[in-house]
Amino acid sequence: MPRQSRKKSRSGIYHVMLRGINKQTIFEDDEDKGRFVWTILKYQKKCDYEIYGYCLMDNHVHLLLKEKDDTLSEIIKKISSSYVYWYNTKYDRCGHLFQARFRSEIVETTTCFLRVLRYIHQNPLKAGLAKDIFSSKWTSIHEYFSPSSPLNTDVALQLFSENKDVSFLLFKDYMNKTNKDQYLDDLPRIRKTDEELKGYFREMGINHISMLQQMDKPQRNAILVELKKIEGVSGRQLSRITGISKSVLQRLK
Repeated sequence: MPRQSRKKSRSGIYHVMLRGINKQTIFEDDEDKGRFVWTILKYQKKCDYEIYGYCLMDNHVHLLLKEKDDTLSEIIKKISSSYVYWYNTKYDRCGHLFQARFRSEIVETTTCFLRVLRYIHQNPLKAGLAKDIFSSKWTSIHEYFSPSSPLNTDVALQLFSENKDVSFLLFKDYMNKTNKDQYLDDLPRIRKTDEELKGYFREMGINHISMLQQMDKPQRNAILVELKKIEGVSGRQLSRITGISKSVLQRLK
């Protein structure tokens, strides 16, 4: 089943979320988080995109950025590939680290831009990991009060006032404001029905489960790996439909 094309932002601005595969940890320590920030800043120069905000949690990342010459998909591919190569080398591992497809949403209005930026900065707070937005070390809120930030902070600050001192005060107040905004992380999880899952098998030429069970293991496993990547398909569901144990499915990558 072909994937749905990403909606194109008229402003070129997107809110992006990268999550660890199976929600696994992608940052073991501060060195890892520092490396990821270094990576997004490195490719900002190479790909000529603008970064307005970021938040690094243990198993996922939020970015607010604007594409220019390179497309959003090209940008994220370069960032993730570079970081995964470094991470795998450091921890002597191989294979995927991020979910197969990152999530994104368009940001086309001033109101949406500011609310998404606030949501990103409040992410650790709403997760109960910080007492306020300044307590978390790994968000871009600190960049907005730095005299030499590598991020494009002017876009947001100038929306509050042309006077820098006033702008800082209004920006800080807005970023601290209590709200119930929900972006990406809080979207309802999509669940595929058993019939939809069987439809994916049929699209792969498997008209009944016994055909899958009679395949040689490499061929069978390759199909199962692809199905595991589909959002809304759970390991428990795959196990129930195929008769293959959850422990076997969990080991497939």
